[in-house]
Amino acid sequence: MGRTYFVEDSVEQYLQHILDTSGKACVTGLLIGQCSPQRDFVLLAVRTPPKETQSDEVDEEWVVEHATQVSRMLPGGLAVLGVFLGAAPELSVQAQNILRRLVFAVEKSITKARLWKLANDEVHDRVALNISSETKKVLCRSFDVKDPKSSAKPADWKYQTGLSASWPVLECNVEVDLQVPVPADFANRELDKCIENGLKEWVRLIQQCSCILNGKVMGLDKDLLDGTKKKASSQQFVQQPFVVQLLRPSKFKTDDRSTALVQKSSGTVVLKGVVHCKAYIHTNKPKVKDAVQALKRDVLNTVAIRSQMLFEDFYLDPEGYTEKGARTEEYPLPKRVFVPLAGTGVMICDYMFKDEAPKDIQFRIKELLDLDVKEDQLDMLLEIDSAIKLAPKTSHPQSNIVVAEPETSQLLGIVFPDDYNSMQLKVGVVIAAGVVLFAVVFSVIFFSD
Repeated sequence: MGRTYFVEDSVEQYLQHILDTSGKACVTGLLIGQCSPQRDFVLLAVRTPPKETQSDEVDEEWVVEHATQVSRMLPGGLAVLGVFLGAAPELSVQAQNILRRLVFAVEKSITKARLWKLANDEVHDRVALNISSETKKVLCRSFDVKDPKSSAKPADWKYQTGLSASWPVLECNVEVDLQVPVPADFANRELDKCIENGLKEWVRLIQQCSCILNGKVMGLDKDLLDGTKKKASSQQFVQQPFVVQLLRPSKFKTDDRSTALVQKSSGTVVLKGVVHCKAYIHTNKPKVKDAVQALKRDVLNTVAIRSQMLFEDFYLDPEGYTEKGARTEEYPLPKRVFVPLAGTGVMICDYMFKDEAPKDIQFRIKELLDLDVKEDQLDMLLEIDSAIKLAPKTSHPQSNIVVAEPETSQLLGIVFPDDYNSMQLKVGVVIAAGVVLFAVVFSVIFFSD
């Protein structure tokens, strides 16, 4: 039996609109939602942005890049579930081949950018939706992306009103304090790989954290919504917020054997600060473990995304970050901005650099998600005011990259003893719900020759 996709009815209206107004032989786009063992949910469809050079050919690289950018804008629990293709009926055979190719290419790109992997028992099916541009009839198939040789399987596509209006939201504030040594022989263009490798132990630490939801310890196999009231006028749940605290384990467990390694270091990369995280979970008897997993993955995603964005900017203009000799400068990581997704109970997000304005966020949301949002809809306060609240706790400045000579490093509060550990990890207990956040601190300390 194939999978069933329950879809927000606004998606049907959107698909019909872009097919009627595109003026192209083929229209491609992404389907965004959430998977669960029993059924899948599609909340949003987003067309592929047009290129400056118009063509009726499907540009696989362009679709994949769009999917990679969109995946950064999704909170925990939401993901790119697949792709759609609108084409004339006579192109139906070619359309199936194109969809298969796009589904696997998109999943490969998104997976490569993540710090975590899907477990074997999770859903690996991704949807491929073929829409006739003339009759608007849909043909829904799914592919098991875990198996590159998998063939298309039939799937049901059902529209529903208010699909996610009452989805529970989990929120937490996580303090990050991570130091990663930089090998002496590293190249500038390998620094992102250095960070990625350094985050691997931190990923396992986050995954082993225990959770407290709304001040209570809940069994992981328990139904998240046990005891939650439903609306009197319907069988839908009232949207339930969960304030989550992540508690680091007293003993860090690892399956890998540890061996001592002495390595010459040219400096340290420091990620320090507090991040705000959100995750949404469906109301189809969700388990606590699934909701917690979605939130933990959002913690991992938001830290990784910010460092990736900084290095992308760094590679475009490396001279703007470092020069010969030693100097000290500060470069804020982008802060997270949330935006409500109209017609649903969820929010999407984007990342805003210090030199950007709200109009830049509005432009990106329009370009990547084809959504019009007003400036007063942007929630830019979740990661801004806590710099003042946290000031008594830490002497670190807001997000920065520091280039310093050895004798200066002690003045910055960073010391490199002879027996310096390969990595020092510390994830603080999550701050109480009312505390708002500032962007993660990112520091790089290099020693000049």
